[in-house]
Amino acid sequence: MIFASEMGLYRGVKTLIKSSSFTVHPGHKVGLVGANGCGKSSLFASLLGELQIDSGSLEIPRNWKIATVKQETPALTQSALDYVIDGDTEYRLLEQKLEQARANNNGSEEAHLLNQIDVIQGYSLPARAGELLHGLGFMQAQLSDSVSSFSGGWRMRLNLAQALISRADLLLLDEPTNHLDLDAVLWLQRWLKRFEGTLVLISHDRDFLDDVIGQILHIEHQHAKMYNGNYSAFERQRAEHLAQQDAMYQKQQREVKHLTSFVDRFRAKATKAKQAQSRLKRLQKLPDLMPAHVDSQFSFQFENPEYMPYPLLSLEHSDCGYSEQAKILTDVKINLVPGSRIGLLGRNGAGKSTLIKSLAGDLALLQGTRFCAQELTIGYFSQHQLEQLRTDETALNQILLAKPEYTELQARNHLGRFGFSGDQALNVIHTMSGGEKARLVLALIVLEKPQLLLLDEPTNHLDLEMRQALVLALQEFSGAIILIAHDRYLLESCVDEFYIVGNGRVEEFDGDIDDYQKWLSDENKAAKSKSKADGQSERQGKEKVDKKEQRKQQAELRQKAAPMRKKTQKLEQQVEKWQQQLEEIESQLALPETYEAENKAKLNELMQQQAKIKPQLEEAEEQWMELEEQIEEIING
Repeated sequence: MIFASEMGLYRGVKTLIKSSSFTVHPGHKVGLVGANGCGKSSLFASLLGELQIDSGSLEIPRNWKIATVKQETPALTQSALDYVIDGDTEYRLLEQKLEQARANNNGSEEAHLLNQIDVIQGYSLPARAGELLHGLGFMQAQLSDSVSSFSGGWRMRLNLAQALISRADLLLLDEPTNHLDLDAVLWLQRWLKRFEGTLVLISHDRDFLDDVIGQILHIEHQHAKMYNGNYSAFERQRAEHLAQQDAMYQKQQREVKHLTSFVDRFRAKATKAKQAQSRLKRLQKLPDLMPAHVDSQFSFQFENPEYMPYPLLSLEHSDCGYSEQAKILTDVKINLVPGSRIGLLGRNGAGKSTLIKSLAGDLALLQGTRFCAQELTIGYFSQHQLEQLRTDETALNQILLAKPEYTELQARNHLGRFGFSGDQALNVIHTMSGGEKARLVLALIVLEKPQLLLLDEPTNHLDLEMRQALVLALQEFSGAIILIAHDRYLLESCVDEFYIVGNGRVEEFDGDIDDYQKWLSDENKAAKSKSKADGQSERQGKEKVDKKEQRKQQAELRQKAAPMRKKTQKLEQQVEKWQQQLEEIESQLALPETYEAENKAKLNELMQQQAKIKPQLEEAEEQWMELEEQIEEIING
């Protein structure tokens, strides 16, 4: 387990964490949250051994394998698949030893190494690496492409896949969804829920945290505190804690007022001097309580434009792309009016950003009509807009350039709503983090008083508080919104209708994100079925079987598979029983009181039960799946 006791962590003269104690138990999934700059990344560096703590202790088992996502990827000629396989360092080491043993004609050593590779499931490693890459959005044809052929965002996905395949005891993920689209985010959620090791996750995606993690480690006011439950549970517990803290503070203030009044009135009177001195000592002994506060440093809104045309913007029978040879979308029809709130769904590369660029007018239509209302102002957020910032200017100057009629005080007040307070308004843009640049672009968009917002992944790099401020501002916005986001909470909070972009088309989608997840699953199954059917079509075309004979054959096949079906039913019942037992055990292991000294015997019993049931469950699941595959082969020939 990870055990921190009275831990202190500093960066220069700045205190990040002080006198903090917490425990992360093996197999637990913990979300690490807190405002930007509170020390989350520094704590990660301490867990990796890259940064020494300054006081107290931080203990991690020495034999644990720790994996995290590399931040840089050299331009390698190595294939994407081989690069991901490198994440399993033990396999690569055994592979090198095996090559050496074969060169030395050492048969016994070769046999020993082959057995070791089998034990760590090395022979299935390329298939598992391929599955990871498919889940993260790579096409089959891209697996053999060199690492150097991919852009920065796709290389980050390769680094993520490399970390996921590593068979780590401790997996440290810092904003893993930043470079992913919604499809890949949904896939990663499912993968991390199945991960059996210990996970510490930094994320600003509240739905992602809710779905994956079971505990929250929150850093606030230089203290790290552990909460049981997912992010929503943490918010409730924190609100209750703050309410209690505020009540205690108010009570203390009343006592301070009463004692101070008594001391002031009677300090000079000889008959009351002793009592006044006693109350003065009481005042000095009162605990140093702080008033509770939950106010965000971010608070902004999109101002109502002076003029709201109807309709705002539309595309009619439009083809979108970069040339006739690189046509992405055909026959697009979309009509935007005040109040339209549209979320764009679709796989990576399907054309969502192409559609946004075409709507914005940044990309000329190949065919069709783009109608744009007179005096329409578009607020366009994209990675391109971040790159358009004047990096040699300060945040303050950037606002004054956009709004020359503003005084410096007005510009500073505007920046303050986006978290740029005091000297932060004088920071030069090229020194800013990705989150600060994104906040500055949003500040510039608000100045324009747009009637239409085109937002392409606006929450990348934004922390939870700024995301919440953006949600509230979008909910109050009276114009139209087109939104691409991998943040499920943002989509569900701000969008009324969805469009699917795929197969060269843009079509309305009748459903929500849950329906979209099901749609993705059905699409994958349909693609696999089609592939299988295409492979069988030639053979089926040659074999014409009489219907009566066909029914007879099917009856024989069902009879042949019957004993296997009985076994699968028994295994299914056993699997359900063990899963239920395991969930009960793990829910008890999640309780802090389980680890108290008087419950040591109970803890040992639970750990033994868990260790016994897990392998039995895995073996039963494997047998169940194998039998199902055998039945399918019998029935389908």
